[in-house]
Amino acid sequence: MKSAKFDYEKPRALADAIKLLAGGAGMAKVIAGGQSFGPMLNLRLAQPDLLVDVRGLPELTAVKDEADAVTLGACTTHAAIEDGRVPDATGGLMPFVARDIAYRAIRNRGTIGGSLAHADPAGDWVSVLMLLDATVIISGPAGERRVPASEFVTGALATSLAEDEILTGVRIAKFSPKARWSYYKFCRKTGEFAEAIAGFVVDPARGIARAVIGAAEGAPVVITDATALVTGGKSGFDEAIASKATTGAGFQPGSYEFQVHMAALKRASERLQ
Repeated sequence: MKSAKFDYEKPRALADAIKLLAGGAGMAKVIAGGQSFGPMLNLRLAQPDLLVDVRGLPELTAVKDEADAVTLGACTTHAAIEDGRVPDATGGLMPFVARDIAYRAIRNRGTIGGSLAHADPAGDWVSVLMLLDATVIISGPAGERRVPASEFVTGALATSLAEDEILTGVRIAKFSPKARWSYYKFCRKTGEFAEAIAGFVVDPARGIARAVIGAAEGAPVVITDATALVTGGKSGFDEAIASKATTGAGFQPGSYEFQVHMAALKRASERLQ
């Protein structure tokens, strides 16, 4: 199947892209790498009147390395993160995640901003950026606003992004030298979307012990105090707390989905670097 007819614009500045989205010429959608949105067009699950191509916009490709954080432009590709072509604030976590996203051909074009805006619960960056408590940078007719990733993703394939706004970047706080992390993803074969995702960040210098349950029915579930789930802690991995968190992610106790997410959470705990 081929996509329905649409108009196409490739603006040279962010302000021009925002004007196109707010222009009222029917339904306008942003496209960057197109690795998620392209198939939706071809299957006619999405039928926009206008596509606004934001690849190459300076505001979306810029990378800013500050003392306490790194800001990645929304058009930063998975491959750039995998290859270390952009600064890593996470002590290796983000390159580790990037190299296991789909296939290299997809990683060459797919973008971190596009993945987050698509908000597929089985997508890696949705879970990781919520685990990292990243800040999402958004631009629109009213100017720039910033929201936590946990507030940006409102559900499965749903975000707080308005129709005339563009996700321009993500700001990620830097780990301290003694921070530890883990990430576990269960797929039946390489390249498939995950059936279960779990991750941990433990950073004593910043008072952080967080975990995430991803590939859920809705938005990923963040456990802001995961101390009781960290293997090797005072009490070790607390099955009761893990069960409560997994149930809160929408999985019925005893079901296959519940069991595979419980296993993912425990394996991620055991793999803390």
